[in-house]
Amino acid sequence: MAMASTPEWTHSLPTALFDELLPKLAVVLELTQKAEGTATPVAKQALLHATNDFKYALAQAKDYASTLAGGDLLVEEQDSVVAMLEELKQHKQQQLIQFALEVESLPTIAIFPNINSKMEIDSTASTPFASGGQF
Repeated sequence: MAMASTPEWTHSLPTALFDELLPKLAVVLELTQKAEGTATPVAKQALLHATNDFKYALAQAKDYASTLAGGDLLVEEQDSVVAMLEELKQHKQQQLIQFALEVESLPTIAIFPNINSKMEIDSTASTPFASGGQF
């Protein structure tokens, strides 16, 4: 029985969770800038509802962001890893250059010693098989 591989990242980033933050903040700001402000109970209730809605959405976004994988390294540690990877990349490039130079320097006859020799071809290996013996 083959086991199905489970991808490390099984869910896509819920961009709607973050996209709704700015419009919700805009609603709160609009309500505070209205002429009536918070003078009436209806205006106070609308501002309270909009503020709570924004706070709840912000808390959800923060919770989600705090559970994302990664971000465990400090900036200095990240810089160190990047520098190490760049050094490794340069080392691998040098190895490839050296390998290419060594391959170029090999004589052709050493790479393909039987290039000019005659080859025997098996005609049955290249003949397609048809059912019933007919072609």
